[in-house]
Amino acid sequence: MTVVYLALGSNVGNREGNLREAERRLRQLGVTVKRASSIYETAPVDYLDQPWFLNSVLQAETDLAPQDLLRRMREIESAMGSKKPFAKGPRLIDLDILLYGDETITTPDLQVPHARMLERLFVLVPLAEIAPTYRHPSWQGSVAEVLQKTPDRSEVRKHVRKSDPGSL
Repeated sequence: MTVVYLALGSNVGNREGNLREAERRLRQLGVTVKRASSIYETAPVDYLDQPWFLNSVLQAETDLAPQDLLRRMREIESAMGSKKPFAKGPRLIDLDILLYGDETITTPDLQVPHARMLERLFVLVPLAEIAPTYRHPSWQGSVAEVLQKTPDRSEVRKHVRKSDPGSL
């Protein structure tokens, strides 16, 4: 089993319900969720004319190979009805592999550690909540240290959950 960190985001429809449903579907794939960050409400980045996102990060274990995990995550997005009309635009659910063990992966469709994750508060804040001391071999510090140095100043605030505090 490999420890992975996965990012979940939604800014269309029942955002909190979308995150919960994605986590449920990940568990059905055999992804064992070990820790889930709080849910954070985050300002859009890059394309600003859209609703705010709900974001969270999961620490999980899987025996799926990176490409298989990515393919299955894309299948979950599709099955949930998520469409990405354009890059950085609104989406019902967005699932990303942030980290896959200590591996560095660069293929046309997968980059691990996730591209620009160290420049994004909407990723770093929830990741630092559940893994502040994690340090990827390619980084110049732990998650908490990188968070302190990031130039991103977008707004990120803890979301008050509507129900079921035991899961995402």
